[in-house]
Amino acid sequence: MAARIERFEELIAWQKARTLTREIYETTRRGAFARDFALSGQIQRAAVSIMSNIAEGLERGGRGEFHQFLSTAKASCAELRSQLYVAFDVGYIEGQEFHVLLQYAEEVARIIGGLRVSVAKQRKSS
Repeated sequence: MAARIERFEELIAWQKARTLTREIYETTRRGAFARDFALSGQIQRAAVSIMSNIAEGLERGGRGEFHQFLSTAKASCAELRSQLYVAFDVGYIEGQEFHVLLQYAEEVARIIGGLRVSVAKQRKSS
């Protein structure tokens, strides 16, 4: 049996979301992106929402609530990816950076999705 995760900092999903958030903040602080307060703030909030929902969901203690918070975190990944397209389309980020960030956001979403499946299985077996 796997060891029980006690702290959200132990979750790979949260660790990856933290890295993604840092990258988003670094990206949105440069050039024209930094001057678009609406889009930069919105994408920053989406990134923070991902890691915050993972943390809050785990700390609430119940599998049902954790599953719901993971769903919200995964939806925030989709929001962030959509906003990356906007940033790319208006020229705030170049192709290489866009693809790296998009792939990283997709990886975070896959990890959260896998964690959701695992939590759902635990809910059914308990």
